[in-house]
Amino acid sequence: MSLAVPHTEPALVRANGIEICYDTFGDPSSPALLLIDGWGCQMIEWDDEFCAQLAARGYWVIRHDNRDVGLSTKFHEAGVPDLEALEQARRRGEAVQAPYTLKDMAEDAIGLMDALGIRRAHAVGISMGGMIVQMMAIYHPERLCSMIPIMSTTHEPGLPPRTPEAQAAAKWPQPKTREEYIEHYVRWGSLVSGERYRDDPTRLRALAARLWDRGLSAAGHARQGAAIIATPGWREALKSVGVPTLVIHGDADPLLPLEHGLDIARAVPGAKILIIKDWGHGYPAPALWPTLLEAIARHAKSPCPPVA
Repeated sequence: MSLAVPHTEPALVRANGIEICYDTFGDPSSPALLLIDGWGCQMIEWDDEFCAQLAARGYWVIRHDNRDVGLSTKFHEAGVPDLEALEQARRRGEAVQAPYTLKDMAEDAIGLMDALGIRRAHAVGISMGGMIVQMMAIYHPERLCSMIPIMSTTHEPGLPPRTPEAQAAAKWPQPKTREEYIEHYVRWGSLVSGERYRDDPTRLRALAARLWDRGLSAAGHARQGAAIIATPGWREALKSVGVPTLVIHGDADPLLPLEHGLDIARAVPGAKILIIKDWGHGYPAPALWPTLLEAIARHAKSPCPPVA
């Protein structure tokens, strides 16, 4: 299905001191809804048709490349962090230094809103994007009408780790060619998504080719990982968040097991949670779109809470 909703060409805008690549779907006079990417992911992983269907439900949908990926500003001068060493330091309770933190990435999203003249928005974030959305709610609650963290976490110590299979997959050799990357992308997606919502390999290959051609940054991926590690857990801060919250999580997530999503829902006052049976981790396959579109649109219909 292809919907005839307005879709702008990708553009660069100056926000929070960097350049951010973004595009939009739908009518700018409709309520704004931001879609925020996961770790190392590019904005086009929010499928065009998914965005169009969401816009057709009455929203101005904005997606963007986070800093250090896609066509947004890269922090080449910051070098490549040693994620294993940073994670070990975090586990020892030491302060971790990184080129930037998740809060900085949340400030980028707020800066994008400023640049586009958006006073308040609904924010939907997937995985690391869900962490960024929570940072927005903690530090800029007056800018959000609602938030939806999808398969995300509070990043608190003691939450369940990745499954052994996912841990092993994280050590797969990194692809060096376009063809290797495409097969790696399909293999990884098939592993983490869960059998019930496994995406069509042909569709994944086409997306992976677009991602490669658009430009990958292994160093940027590492710096985003450092931002996650360097941001201390924020469960306590969520207890004072008044932004209407819907947590969405799969019960078969091998990277951030369900307890991570439950931890968010327990921390945010009045939060709702949607647990999707047999869903793993990753951008949703088309089979899951109707469930997610309905949940997002229904939650975003809630009136914006008054600004304190």
